[in-house]
Amino acid sequence: MKTKLIDQTIKYDGSQLRPHFIYEQTGLLGDAAVAFIGPCEVKLDKMVDLEDVRDQAPIYSPKMLHFLVETFPANLLAAVHLQRLTISMIKDNLAKEKINLMRSGDDLYQKEKKLSVSIATVSTLSSLIHIGLNIETKNTPVATVGLSNFKVEPKAFAKKLLAHLAEEYQSILKATYKVKSV
Repeated sequence: MKTKLIDQTIKYDGSQLRPHFIYEQTGLLGDAAVAFIGPCEVKLDKMVDLEDVRDQAPIYSPKMLHFLVETFPANLLAAVHLQRLTISMIKDNLAKEKINLMRSGDDLYQKEKKLSVSIATVSTLSSLIHIGLNIETKNTPVATVGLSNFKVEPKAFAKKLLAHLAEEYQSILKATYKVKSV
C-alpha cells in the first residue's frame, strides 16, 4: 500500500469518496492511503451512511484530520474489516500517548464525546474508506472531542498512522501469499 500526507488543505464534503480520487490528487495508483487536513461538511445528498440519512444527521467539523483509503478490487466486507482495523490502530496509537478512548463499531469516543467519523463503501472498481478525526470541535452537531484537546500534532500523527497502516496491510497480504489451499 502506497501512502502520502497531502499538504494542501482539502474540505471533505463526501465527493472525495470515489474511485481514483487518491490517484488524481497524488499520482498514487493502486492500493493507497492518504491523509490531509481540512474542514468537513457532508450534506445529506452526499451521505453514504443510510442510517445518518434516515436520521437527518449531516456531518460537520471546522477542522479534521482525514484519512482516505482505496483498495482493489471492490469488496465491502473486506473494506469494513480494514476500516475497523484502522480505527483500532488509531485507538492503539493514541493510547501510546496516554489518551484513553473507547471504540464502538467504527467510531472512537472519549466518554460521550465523539472523536471520529468513519465510513466504508465500494464503487464498481474499488473499496473506499474515509475516517475523519476532529482537530477542532466548534459548532459540531454532536458532542465532540478533538486532537487539539489531547495536544496531538495532526501531521505527525498522520505520518505515523499511514506508515503503520501500510506495514499492517503488507503483513496481511503476506499472510494470504504464504498459505496453500486445502
